[in-house]
This record gives sequence, C-alpha cells and structure tokens, in this order.
Amino acid sequence: MTIDRRAVAVGDLERRIGHTFQDRQLLELALTHASVGDGAKTKLGDNEVLEFIGDRVLGLLAAEALAERFPKAKEGELAPRLNALVSRETCARVSRAANVGPALRLSASSSKIGGRETDSILAGAAEALMAALYRDGGLEVARRVFLDLWADEFERANQGKPRDPKTALQEWAQGKGKPLPTYRVLDRTGPDHAPVFTVEAAVKGVDPAIAKGKSRQDAEKAAAKALLEREGAES
Repeated sequence: MTIDRRAVAVGDLERRIGHTFQDRQLLELALTHASVGDGAKTKLGDNEVLEFIGDRVLGLLAAEALAERFPKAKEGELAPRLNALVSRETCARVSRAANVGPALRLSASSSKIGGRETDSILAGAAEALMAALYRDGGLEVARRVFLDLWADEFERANQGKPRDPKTALQEWAQGKGKPLPTYRVLDRTGPDHAPVFTVEAAVKGVDPAIAKGKSRQDAEKAAAKALLEREGAES
C-alpha cells in the first residue's frame, strides 16, 4: 500500500492549526506554490493572490494584538514590533514550527533544490494559509490560529526576556548536529473553554520528554524545557 506522504502532512497541518477546511480546494490553493506547472495546479491557480490577502490579514491581526498588549504605547513604538511580527523571516519560522513544508505542492525542481525549507516559499505559504483560514472560517478562526502560531514570536519581540524553551531546544539540537525537534500532541482533555494538552517533544537520538499545558503552545514549551533540563542544557 502506497502512502501519500503529502496528504498525511496536510492532515497533520490541519490538526496542528485546529481547523478542518470546509473548502478543500481553498486549502490546496494556499499550499500550491507558483513553481507548480499549469497542468498540475488547482483550478484556481497558485497561492500568490492568497499571499497578497494574507499579508493584510496578518497586518490587521498583529496590529490588533499589539494594541491590546501595549495599550499605552505610541505608534512609533508599535510599528517596529508589527514589522517584526509580519516579516518574511518570522513568517518562515512560523511555517517551520507548524511543519508546513511537507504539505506544500512544489514543482519537482523546486522541491529538489530545497524549496520546502526556503524562507520566501515558507513565508508566502504562511501568508496564504492565513488568508485561506480567513476566507474559510472568518476572522475569529484566523485570529485564533494567529495567536497560537505566533505566540513564540510575541515573546521574541519582547526585549530582555529569556529565550523561549522551543528556541533553546532547536539551537541545542542544531549544535549537536541533530535534526530539528518535533512535537506531537498525545492527548487533549477537558472542556473547550479549559483544555489540557499533553505534548511530546522529541529530538532524534534522545529520549522524548512529555509535559502538559493549558494550550498546545504551553505544553510544547513545557516539554521542550523538560527535555533541555534533563539533558543538562540551559533554556
């Protein structure tokens, strides 16, 4: 039996963001890069128009979130934070953390030269995905996913705070010559308004660590921190 690895990756991505698309073609469109030949594209084309829309959706959501976090800040103080949150580098990091790469539809040549790890392609996919979420589920769905996926980036934007455990674990793994850490939700219990997530953090060649949290991000951070502490690395 042949396993469609991309289909599996798409399913994993939907579980990661917590949204099952009603319009499957919209999701396919968001994940289809312009390098894909015309004959293999969705009927709607590729994700460039969604990138355009998603850039605006991200700008709105980031501005809204910053205004709520820093109600007394002036525009000149908020603008650099906004630019950082929607930058290509940030969007690419978010895509990597959500494991968007394996779900992308790329041309064979783009895939062969590492397109699934290219910042510009991953960043565009993050923007297109946010636009697709907005169009499929509305602003509330897009806002929820944004606040989840960009949670680490808000922390990164705060000067002087300790490194996020997930960032520290990634750097530790890279320093050891290992692949990037992976995170897997093992369980979700409790009511919708007060869920508890159980997450496993794993690095190849190292026993995984398991932790709980009130959100997937909190559980992932706790698991990363537990693995770092067990291995004697600082977070």
